[in-house]
Parts: sequence; structure tokens; C-alpha cells
Amino acid sequence: MYDPIQDGIEKEARSLSYRQEEPPSELAEVVHSYWELKTEVPLADDFLLHAIPDACVNILFNQKDTEIAGVTALRTTYEVLNLGKDFHYAGIQFFPGAWQGDLKETSDSFVGTPYQGSLPLVAASEALAKVGFECKQSILSDLVLTLMERKLVAVNTVTQAILSNLADIKTVADMAAVTHMSTRQLQRSLKKATGFAPHDFLKVIRLQQSFKQHYLEAYTDQSHFIHSFRNITGYTPAEYYRKYVV
Repeated sequence: MYDPIQDGIEKEARSLSYRQEEPPSELAEVVHSYWELKTEVPLADDFLLHAIPDACVNILFNQKDTEIAGVTALRTTYEVLNLGKDFHYAGIQFFPGAWQGDLKETSDSFVGTPYQGSLPLVAASEALAKVGFECKQSILSDLVLTLMERKLVAVNTVTQAILSNLADIKTVADMAAVTHMSTRQLQRSLKKATGFAPHDFLKVIRLQQSFKQHYLEAYTDQSHFIHSFRNITGYTPAEYYRKYVV
């Protein structure tokens, strides 16, 4: 199944921790992971998180200020997020297509303002802030179940078919074949579910897969791989692997 890498944390970064856990089995088709990123002590300089696209949607909670929360999703290029010198975030990462809410309401940049929407995110954040990461997971699962009851999170059969057959997909036509759709039907369905056109979705998924397998399995040649990698991440593969934890 699809397993995107964590966002870019520099290898030289100190005094911060990143933790990630899988959801319970009953939520494994919609949630990739629960995660936490925090400083152990205040840093000397602002921390810059190099976020790279993965087609996932995240619900983010600021545990230093529980009023701040939001739904986030990157598109086709990286985003550098300045998290400051002292921070504590937790979140839920949904598989592509699982989020059924309005994609226009998702943020693709730093979330730094109080949440004003109708979801119970602030209440969840307040509960999360009172416990350690091990206990946060049950709170996050309860929130996911609530969102599923509201039809805001659900298994998406189109993206699930794509993500379950990544080894057989090299082109948009291959994606259409595994979903039993025409390319035009796939265009409409995928755009509605993820906000991505099929070609852009494939670029992002292919980039993520390149971290898990040899790039020639997904790209025509090394030049094609390096060009696509740089366009999405801002770095050549050698530069990225040298600078960031992978």
C-alpha cells in the first residue's frame, strides 16, 4: 500500500522529535498515520520544515495553542513552513481521496490562525494537549470515526484501486485501466476526489514511490527522474538525500 515519506527534516536538526504511528486496523483504509512533531527545548533559530507533496490531506493541531488547527494539503510542489523556535504539532494523515470535505477549504501553507470552521477540531486539540503521544491516538481515532459518521471521511474506491496497484501503473492509461474507467471518467473522478488531474497525481505518487524503490522502475531514465524530482522538491535527489532525513 502507499507509504509516503515524512516531510523534510534536516539531518543536522537537534532538540526536536518526530513520531508516527499507524492507525487501528478498522481505520487503515482511510488513515495512513498519526504523527507528532515537537521541540524538546526551544531552538536557537527558527525551524523550517520542507514539506513535499504526497496527495494526502492532513488535519493539523497546534498543541501550544489549541485554538489553532486546520485541514492541510499540498499540491504539486514543495512548501517551506517556518514553525518557529518552539512548537508542538500533532495530526492525522489521510490517504489520498479519503477526505470528502471541501478541498477548497484546505490550506497549502502555514496554519497560524484560530480554527473558525464547523469541525470539532479545537475540542479535539484541547483533549490532545492534555496527554502524551501514546494516548493521543485514541482521541485521534475517535475524531476520525466522527468525521466518517458525518461523511467527511470515507474509503475512496478510485484512489484505493490506484494505490493498491502501484506496481502495475506507469501511465495515466494504466490508472484508468485499474479503476475500470475511461481516461475522461478518471479525470473527473480524480479531480473531484483529490483536486489533482491524473497526470499531476501520477507525478506526485511516482515521486513518493521513488523514495521506496529504484527510480528506473517509475521513470524512463535518470535525466527524467532528476528533472521531475527537482521540480517537485526543489532539490536534486543527491542534494535532498544529503540534507534531509529519508
